[in-house]
Amino acid sequence: MSLTERLELFFALLALGAIGFSVAAVAIRLVGRGDSLWLLGQYRTELAAAVAATCMAGSLYFSEVAEFLPCTLCWYQRIAMYPIAILLTVNAFRRDSIRAYMLVLAGIGVVIATYHWLLERLPALHTGVCSAAVPCEYIWFEKFGFVTLPFMALAGFVTIITLLTLPVDEPHQSSDAPPPVASNQGV
Repeated sequence: MSLTERLELFFALLALGAIGFSVAAVAIRLVGRGDSLWLLGQYRTELAAAVAATCMAGSLYFSEVAEFLPCTLCWYQRIAMYPIAILLTVNAFRRDSIRAYMLVLAGIGVVIATYHWLLERLPALHTGVCSAAVPCEYIWFEKFGFVTLPFMALAGFVTIITLLTLPVDEPHQSSDAPPPVASNQGV
């Protein structure tokens, strides 16, 4: 197995893990236990920056080392992902209020990556966005029957949105909880 094939498998597994995390986090929040995610929420910027940086490194490897030519939609996804990677990394140290902007970029990325992944599955959706030299529906590799480069980008964008929307406040005790019992020692 070549290095590129190993990295294809590695990044495919990361994408599946990221989607699994996102689905679990959304499910936890839907059943009303979202406050249990507050500890992860404390590191949401750092974790989202790590996801974006990993996506950026993977896309650079596949285009510059493996020589998989990016299509037009791949470039659009990069236009959304690369600023997220850079700005969230800086934000992890500076703590500026840029979360809303990153959510918008990631949302745009989700739309483009979803369309690109569907285009690979259903070439009839082709609208002439891509060139004949590097068609958008060309699949450079596929793992597990559905994980391709656009799916990996989609997983990255979804995970970034999931992380950036995690709660950051420590859960408070319910007002229904009984008051602490006073100790009678020393009386």
